[in-house]
Amino acid sequence: MSLVNKETLDFYKLVERALEGLPPELSSLLDNVAIVVDDWPDYSTPLVSGGPEETLYGLYEGVPLTERGAGYFGFLPDKITIFRGPLERDFATQELEEQVRITVVHEIAHYFGFDEERLEELGWG
Repeated sequence: MSLVNKETLDFYKLVERALEGLPPELSSLLDNVAIVVDDWPDYSTPLVSGGPEETLYGLYEGVPLTERGAGYFGFLPDKITIFRGPLERDFATQELEEQVRITVVHEIAHYFGFDEERLEELGWG
């Protein structure tokens, strides 16, 4: 990533590049899922990992593909939210694009049914 000022960095483009970097065989399986950017998590947003030292960079809300049965139809889209504020606060400009990519992949993995423990084992925790 080129060195640019965070104020001029288009965070949405970082998320877009992360999505474009997904293997086509995975991105083609993304169905009925909205991927959005929000500034900060709401105070009421549960921290899935639960520790006070944990920072929420992204959140998957929905029914993972591995839990969908034959009766899964007519549902609102699942939602993946990437939180700009915590990411920009915690990572230097030159690290930000990589961390956005990690966060996007992490949340998409939840969509595919991976839990936190498995993501840790794979190095995407």
